[in-house]
Amino acid sequence: MQFVIRAFLVLAAAVFLLSEHGVASVVFQAGKKAKYVAPGEEEMSGNAAELFQIAQTAERGGDLKRAIRAYKSLVKRHPRDKLAPTALYHAGQLQEQLHQYTPAADSFRQLVERYPSSPNFEEAIEGQFRAGEAYLNGKKLKVLGIPMASALDRAVTIFANVVRIAPYGKYTARAQFDIGLAREKQGANDAAIQAYQAVVDKFPNEPIAVDAQYQIGYIWFTAAQKGTKDAAAANAKTAFQDFLFHYPKSEKAAQARANLDILEHKQTANSYKVAKFYDKQKYYRAAVIYYNEVIRQQPGSEESNEAKKRIDQLRAKFGDAALQPALAVAQGGKKKSEARGPRTAGTGSAKPGAANNEAPLPAPETDSSLPPPASLAPDTTTAPGPLLPPPDASTSSDTSPAAGASDPEPPALPAP
Repeated sequence: MQFVIRAFLVLAAAVFLLSEHGVASVVFQAGKKAKYVAPGEEEMSGNAAELFQIAQTAERGGDLKRAIRAYKSLVKRHPRDKLAPTALYHAGQLQEQLHQYTPAADSFRQLVERYPSSPNFEEAIEGQFRAGEAYLNGKKLKVLGIPMASALDRAVTIFANVVRIAPYGKYTARAQFDIGLAREKQGANDAAIQAYQAVVDKFPNEPIAVDAQYQIGYIWFTAAQKGTKDAAAANAKTAFQDFLFHYPKSEKAAQARANLDILEHKQTANSYKVAKFYDKQKYYRAAVIYYNEVIRQQPGSEESNEAKKRIDQLRAKFGDAALQPALAVAQGGKKKSEARGPRTAGTGSAKPGAANNEAPLPAPETDSSLPPPASLAPDTTTAPGPLLPPPDASTSSDTSPAAGASDPEPPALPAP
């Protein structure tokens, strides 16, 4: 019996002390056992003014959790009262102070959705944006105290709400940009480019559109640096060229030009590598096509100068007609072949004539670093002028380089 009395006295003292210090509360209900709850967790009732006063008193006293509880109870019980929007805004502010970013963003979202005429509408949009940036900048999303990997997804959700609710607001363009930034951090490049492109299309006059256009180019540029696919390099070049066209005075213009130079050199080096491959294999027609690509891509470069020298050497040895793509030669010499029969051009041992025009490109496993083939249509825009044909070559305009150059159909490739 003494043990029971002593235990009761200890329990009563503990309840008294906890209640004095605001750590716990005791709730008595008829016919039920006493229930102990933390301050702010007890059931709150009263009219809107009473609940608002409870919340204000708790907030001034530093009991933010109790204040949040009272504000949320007011909104839940009296959603149409004039104090409800203010209570919801205060709840969001206090949740943000406690670094409860997801609940804060949700409170601000409810405010702008349910009470769009509230004087705190813009502040609530800004509060959502701050919550999203907290997750974007490294704040870990936690569930039961355990960091989760979906913080960036949460940031995207919050930013998407800002864009949806206030499509032309102060923070909308930046929220759309941050969606792209979050997706880029996740490695979801397609989604990132789509988000950045939305900034460029919908907010072209916003300062953030400059960064969005640059990031599109940068994503493609990074992809081009990691592999040999021409598509990524071409997209990067287009994006940076668009950037320089629209924002030539941007502080990032110099870097965009430097990136373009890198892309040009990489593309030129790849084309030169392919040309040398064909040259070594004695597929001279294909080699000349790629040498011309080098000249077109980066005129004045070391590779371009070497390409010009090699083209001149091949023309001097085999004649210009023998180095034209097969389709141009076949179409230009069709009538002559019917009248005079087949002939070969030049006397070189490599036999770069018509029989070599059916060879496929080297198989991917031959050299996986080779890029996809460039267009095999002859390029006469920057290529060196043709040399005079050998004495035995026909002077008919049907077989002239210009006739081959104007043909729109892609030629066949050389054969071994």
